[in-house]
Amino acid sequence: MSETETNMETCSLPDEQIDDRKIDPTTVVKSLSEPVEETEEFLKESAGCLKMFENWNEVEQVTFVENLLSRMCHYQHGQVNTFLKPMLQRDFISALPAKGLDHIAENILAYLDARSLCAAELVCKEWYRVISEGNLWKKLIERRVLTDSQWKGLSERRAWDQYLFKQRHGETPKDHKFYRLLYPQIIQDIERIENNWRTGRHALQRIHCRSETSKGVYCLQYDDNKIISGLRDNTIKVWDRNTLECVQVLTGHTGSVLCLQYDENIIISGSSDSTVRVWDVKSGEMMNTLIHHCEAVLHLRFCDGIMVTCSKDRSIAVWDMQSPTEINLRRVLVGHRAAVNVVDFDEKYIVSASGDRTIKVWNTSTCEFVRTLNGHKRGIACLQYRDRLVVSGSSDNTIRLWDIECGACLRVLEGHEELVRCIRFDSKRIVSGAYDGKIKVWDLQAALDPRAPAGTLCLRTLVGSDNNIQPVASLCLQEHSGRVFRLQFDEFQIVSSSHDDTILIWDFLNVPVPEGARSPARSYTYVSK
Repeated sequence: MSETETNMETCSLPDEQIDDRKIDPTTVVKSLSEPVEETEEFLKESAGCLKMFENWNEVEQVTFVENLLSRMCHYQHGQVNTFLKPMLQRDFISALPAKGLDHIAENILAYLDARSLCAAELVCKEWYRVISEGNLWKKLIERRVLTDSQWKGLSERRAWDQYLFKQRHGETPKDHKFYRLLYPQIIQDIERIENNWRTGRHALQRIHCRSETSKGVYCLQYDDNKIISGLRDNTIKVWDRNTLECVQVLTGHTGSVLCLQYDENIIISGSSDSTVRVWDVKSGEMMNTLIHHCEAVLHLRFCDGIMVTCSKDRSIAVWDMQSPTEINLRRVLVGHRAAVNVVDFDEKYIVSASGDRTIKVWNTSTCEFVRTLNGHKRGIACLQYRDRLVVSGSSDNTIRLWDIECGACLRVLEGHEELVRCIRFDSKRIVSGAYDGKIKVWDLQAALDPRAPAGTLCLRTLVGSDNNIQPVASLCLQEHSGRVFRLQFDEFQIVSSSHDDTILIWDFLNVPVPEGARSPARSYTYVSK
């Protein structure tokens, strides 16, 4: 017999050990589940063992118990496990306040989302007390406001931001129940806004620009207080967001204002007069004029001390901005074979699109050429670039999504009947405007999914009289009657401009709810206490 065979014969399995000890499983289960009569000898010996056990240190005690357990059978292990389970369970949320550590219990529960916080309230009175006294619903709302732009914007527009963070001096703080009731109201408001986007429900406001000479609004940008627009009549007009009245007119360009961008200090504009001009955003005073391009300046972008301009002269200019009055040309990028219609950039890449049907990618720091994106059948009129994604619109009537790192076209969106003139996207949707006078809303995430059917990608084509929604305060019911030149949007609205000399505000937040209409379904159910 081989040594291996000998080892196999002498090696005992757990079941064999049980057989050697002649233990009847039925008897074991019965003895472990029923009280055993303790003899005087057992009591004496166990007392001695316990006394010895108590004299050992913790490591020695654990080592002894491990050795003891290794000598017990499977059925005994099960019974020991049943005995240990309740000993290992701890209601730490209730135990911490009892030791004066309420703040730790609050910090632990503060990591819960809304659904879990609802469930935690129902565990017991002590958990509910910790949640209420810790104002955890208020903290949950504050966390969402800090991390989600839609929550932040809604808090400002609905004015409940005044009850968050550090409240104004002299105001009575709101109690726990206020925030607990506020949270589901916010969720319902957000779901109603999303539903309005999906169904195309909106309130519509119109600004008539009333240009004295050539009509048309080529570019715009807005914030909560104003809309700044560049017009075909060579002017820049500033509009009050509340009254929709023109509050300032900037003059100086001798050609149409084709592009502009502003921040808290300056407005920079580009024109068909081939110049780039810098204006003080508050006073409207012209601060600087840059003369470099030899034909119309079609688009510009500035950020973090860098500005990029592009022109009908087929070139791209990269500028260093030290101050509004000190802007110096760093590099001229040449490579396109037709007018460069649009540029965008971040700290990694400059992206340009041209009438030559190509998108070119350049290194921002070195200004060196990186790659060309080919695919559009005709000239490209607009694009936006963010992270790895480029979205472009063309006179071939299509929109294309690109991966900038590998140059691959991820999706082609079809639906517009004429040149796609303007396009913007965020994390949820793409909004496009075209020479067919229409604005379309597309599902971005679905467009990035190769399995999504093409027919499901366009969520809505916006028209002014959609769903018979009446606009606010004496405003019109019609969409743009001319080519859409530019648009910008956020979670609550689209602002667009057109060849028809108007600016439209498509409001998805302040939409009257028709009588008998159902509110959108909640994401989860709240249980009232």
